[in-house]
Formats: sequence, structure tokens, C-alpha cells
Amino acid sequence: MPCEVKPRFLVLYGSQKGQAQSIAEGIAEEAEEKGLVADIYCLSEGGKFNLEKESAPVVFVVSTTGDGDPPDTALKFVKNIKKKTLPSDHYSHLCYALIALGDTNYANFCNCGKTIDGRLQELGAKHFYATGHADDGVGLELVLDPWLEGLWEAIIGALAKMATPQPERDGHVRDLRVSLNETPESSATDVKLHLMSLKESEPPNSDSLRTAAESESTKTDGAPSAVVEASLTRSLPPLSESVLNVPALPPPYLDVTLQEATIEEETSAPVSKETLHEVPISRAVQLTRDDSDKTALLIELDISAHPMAYQPGDSLDVLCPNRASEVGELLQRLCLQDQRSHRVQLSLRKDTKKKAAHLPSYIPENSTLTYMLTWSLELRTVPKKAFLRSLVECTGDSGERRRLQELCSKQGSADYNLYVRDPSLGLLDLLRAFPACQPPLSLLIEHLPKLQPRPYSATSSSMRHPGRLHFVFNVIEFPACTWRPTGRRGLCTGWLSDLVSRGVTCVCNCSFRLPSDLSKPLLMIGPGTGVAPFIGFLQQREKEREENPEAKFGETWLFFGCRHRDRDFLFREELHGFVGNGTLTHLKVCFSRDTPMGTETETGPRYVQHNLLLYAKDITNLLLQENGYLYVCGDAKNMAKDVNETLIKMVSAELQLDQLDAMKRLAGLREEKRYLQDIWC
Repeated sequence: MPCEVKPRFLVLYGSQKGQAQSIAEGIAEEAEEKGLVADIYCLSEGGKFNLEKESAPVVFVVSTTGDGDPPDTALKFVKNIKKKTLPSDHYSHLCYALIALGDTNYANFCNCGKTIDGRLQELGAKHFYATGHADDGVGLELVLDPWLEGLWEAIIGALAKMATPQPERDGHVRDLRVSLNETPESSATDVKLHLMSLKESEPPNSDSLRTAAESESTKTDGAPSAVVEASLTRSLPPLSESVLNVPALPPPYLDVTLQEATIEEETSAPVSKETLHEVPISRAVQLTRDDSDKTALLIELDISAHPMAYQPGDSLDVLCPNRASEVGELLQRLCLQDQRSHRVQLSLRKDTKKKAAHLPSYIPENSTLTYMLTWSLELRTVPKKAFLRSLVECTGDSGERRRLQELCSKQGSADYNLYVRDPSLGLLDLLRAFPACQPPLSLLIEHLPKLQPRPYSATSSSMRHPGRLHFVFNVIEFPACTWRPTGRRGLCTGWLSDLVSRGVTCVCNCSFRLPSDLSKPLLMIGPGTGVAPFIGFLQQREKEREENPEAKFGETWLFFGCRHRDRDFLFREELHGFVGNGTLTHLKVCFSRDTPMGTETETGPRYVQHNLLLYAKDITNLLLQENGYLYVCGDAKNMAKDVNETLIKMVSAELQLDQLDAMKRLAGLREEKRYLQDIWC
């Protein structure tokens, strides 16, 4: 008999930090279980796929980075499809689905996905399934899970349509879409199109869900019952009594061996192919008073021995290690403390079913176990549901199995957000909560992402401080919770605050910069430590004024805010000095927690957006009539959103535009790179 040819589709992803790649790989792996073949490629691998000749359905998984920019792996693809020479029917043969990943805490939500989606439509491509926009600000799974659940029915429908040509109706694809707010009804004919229940995916343990649920809900008649609350390790009805839809078990793909090393490897600095500079800290200053709600520190780096050119507004990536205490605790939990100096040897499993399996490039060859856990893996990352699903197989305790199954299931999404995602629990927190869980080292390497550098804005100008680079940060504090008995500091900010005379490893990035035209007005909005890059801007402008006394300089406005004038007013003397010598034309400050003398209520502007409204006419004129530049630095979750909404109101009111047109005017500033943001959560 001839071999059966499985239906094929194509999966393409554009990923910056691995999130989109992981989702795409999950789609490809689940396809095989459903009797389909998925070819999977990164958008940067343009030589391995050809959309101009592609006849199968295509699924795009695309993230957004920076100020709405495509991830590095998608830059070339986006540039190519945006060519104006392409005809309007260039992709008329193509049918596709797209899931865009983004974060509403940042501007230009899912912008890369929207750009690709819109351009493909302009070039004649057609949807076979509704586009999804998943928000990491509230939890990707809220949109992602139902989108993935409905995807399979849509793919099979698209494949069937291609196999049996049908006339188009009014130019539209036959509707095979599933609402993101609805669950497709199951039937005997469509059960294979949905996520597998545990019974389908785990035959040996098909009764475990019901059995555990029944034993959990059993109560003694007539006995007094204590109040039981849900927690990370305990669920309540209806979840505890539900039959669960759990994701398929991610196929293992790594073999790990530990070899005794003859020479112990250094673990004090990372190995990387990037351009890195290890530099000493020459000065550290606490900018806030001891009784302030936050601790802000200024760090001065001595970069005189390194050719590290930077401009005010550039950001530097600081590479920090995982805390030694956490590495030690993990080694002890894995029973590997005696092998901490052994070298890690990685290889791909010959029998793996994982699509496009590859060795992690960020783990150096022959690195020691301690080195790998210190510099290569993000131990504090919030575990994804796929990781939790794998941990189910690592515990023999039935109660732990059931709870881990709940947390990774569709039905347990609310509990996952409440008990795992929102409190930012990491791997160690979970292992403390589930003491019977003993994952192998290979599983951690497969699921823990690369330890990412942390970006900070340069606070200095090299013209004012040659051979030095300043940056400012707040020491992040995470409160204690049930499975984190004591509070902890942010990984990088805690590490930096512990440093006295040791070095810092960093790499410089260029994006948030002053305009080359000195005559352009500058509007800078930076509450709290968001003022940091603007100190560098003003230092640079001060030097430029000294060196170009005849030049025409545009106005400079700075809107700064903090909680208390006496405790948190960062760079107060330096800012007043800039005002005094004419470098800073306007300094507008506000203090959200101070009450004016002799009054019981606040009467002045409380936040920077309130101050903006007081100068709406001036700001609108500087931006839209004098082609000024607007810079926003600081908190993305609240401040940046509020500032953007305020700007929309101001433009709408001053130019007599409706909200949509006002938004378009601001979007135009972004496209011209005259509305720039350096924001963080």
C-alpha cells in the first residue's frame, strides 16, 4: 500500500525572547498528534520557505518589541513585504491565520503583528481564521488558549477547502472562525479538533482527574468543617471537581550528562558572543532619603579603559548573575550539590518528537553546572503552563499532580493567574510548594529561558563626564507571600545595590536620543527615576551651548514628578542649576503625596499629566507647529498610558479634532520618531 500523505501547513514565527517561538513549536508538536504535518521556520529563515509559491495554510506567531517594533528575527521579512513595488495581488493565493503577542502596558500594542496582518491583506492574502491579539499585560493565555483551541478546526477546514475547490462567495472565505469568547461545542466528529483531555493524552492515568477530585471533595457527614480557602496548592469546587483539558505533554528533547572537570571553570563572569565590557563601579550615591518609600541609587561606571561610545538617552544592558543562594538551593533540591563543578554536556535525544529541536545557543559548551545556573538560565521567570504540564510527570504525589494539572489546564487559568503569574512566582517558589516534585536537570534546561540583561538609561553625557557613565534605578522590592516567606529584591537592582567596588558587565544600546538639529524644541516627561536620561540630555545641551554660543537652541521643557519634595526629588540641585544657566527653559514639578502648607487638601497638579494640561497650548504648538520632539521615560503601566491619553485630549481640544484624528496626529509623531518612549513595567 502507498504511504498515506498527511495534510501539511506552515508555521512561521518572529520572536525576540523566545515566547513566540515556544508557541509556534507547540503548534507544530500538537499538529503531529492530530495527524497533520507542520513545517516550522523562523521568519529570519527566508531561504527555507517561499510564501510566493506556498499553497498550504500558513500560521504566523509574531511578537512586538521596543516601541512597537518587529523583533530582530522579523525585521527583514517586514521590510520585504512593505515594498511599494509589490502588486496588490502578490499574495492572493495565500490563506493564513495570525496570533500577535503584545503588552498593553506599552504603546503600539501588538504593532508588529498588526503590521504584518494589514500588509498581507493589502497584498491579497485571505484569513482562514480570525486574528488574535494576546496581551501579556493581563496574561497571554486569556486570548491565546481559546485561539489555539479553535485553530485546529479552522486549519482542517482550510485544508479541506483547498483539497476540494469551491467557488468564493462575495470574495470571502467560508466562515470557519471561532469566537475568542466562545468554546466550540464538542461532538463525536470534532473531538479531534480540540485540545486533548487528559484521558486522550495520558491513557495510563485517565482516571486520575476524577479520582483526585472526588477524594478532595469527600467530607464527613455531621463533622464540623473548617473554612477552607483556595491557594497555590489547593483548589475549591467547581475547579476541584472538574474534568480538565490539559495541554499536551511537551516532548523532551535534551540529554544531559555531567562530567567531572579537571580544571574548575570561572563562574564570576559570563561568556557571550556579544560585545561586552566589564567595568568597575567608581561611585554609588543614594538619591532618596532613608525614609522614602523607594530607594533610588545612582551608579557611576568607569568606562575609560573601554571604547564604549554613548549618547544621552542610550540604554545600557547590565548582565547580572542569579543569586548564589538561589543557585545553591536549586542544586540542593536537584541533589546535585556535589556535582556543582561538573561540566554540562548537552545533546539532542535521538527519539525526540519535538519539531526543530536544537541545543540552546546561550549555554556555552563545557560550562560547569554552577556556571550554567548562575549566568545562562532565568531562574526567576514565571513558569509557563507547558512547564507546569511537564512538572506533573515529576511528582508521585496524587494531590500535587492534580493541582499542577489544574494550574496548567484551560479550566484553571484564573488560578494560574492568581497564584502563579500575579505574584511572580519562580521555579524555586513552586518547588517549595510542591515538595514531592523532583524534575530532572534536562527539564529545567528545556523550559527555563535565557537569563536576559536588564536595560537602564544613561543619566550622563560623555561631554560632561568623559570616561564615565551614570545610570539611576529604584531598588525593586517583591513582597513576601505564602510560598515566598520573606520579601526579595529585584534580581539586577538587588545585585547592583550590593556592589561596592566590584565590576559590572554591560553592553550599550542606542535608541532614545537627542535630535541632531539643535533648534528643535524638547519636551521631556520623566517622573521618578524616569528623569535619568534627561539629566544626560541637559548635560549634553549645556556643553553644546558652551561650544556653540552663536547657535539657535530650541526651548527645553521638563515635567518631573515624585511623591515627596523633601524625600524623592531626584537631581534637585542639578535641575535648578540647568534652569539658572538657561539650559532648561521650563521645569514643571509636582508631588503626589505632599499637601501644601496650611491646607488639608491638595490644590496643585498631582501627577505629570495634570501639569501637561496646564500648558496644553504651549505643548501642542511646540510639537505640531515647531516640529518639537517629545520624550517619555518611566513607568509603562500607569504613567505612560495616562500621559498618552492626556496628549490625545490636548491635541483634540487645541486643534478641534475628534479623538480618532488626534490619535492619528500623535501616531504621525511616532512614525517621524518625534514621540519617543523609554518605558518599563
